[in-house]
Amino acid sequence: MPKCPKCQKEVYFAERVTSLGKGWHRPCLKCEKCGKTLTSGGHSEHEGKPYCNHPCYPAMFGPKGFGRGGSESHTFK
Repeated sequence: MPKCPKCQKEVYFAERVTSLGKGWHRPCLKCEKCGKTLTSGGHSEHEGKPYCNHPCYPAMFGPKGFGRGGSESHTFK
C-alpha cells in the first residue's frame, strides 16, 4: 500500500490523488508555501514538494522579476 508523501499514512485507492508520480490524500496535496489545496497536475514541483503555479512557485524559484507584475516587469537584455 503506497504511503502519502506528506503525512506518511497509507493512501487507499478511493482517496488517492496522483501527483509528482506518487499517491497523495486529497487534503495533503497543498502548496508548501501558502497552503492552498492543489489539483493533480495543476501545480509545480521543487525538490519533490508541491507549490501552486501562481504566485508561489514563480515568486520563489522563477527568474528575478518573473511573476511580480506581469511581463512588463521583466527586462530582456
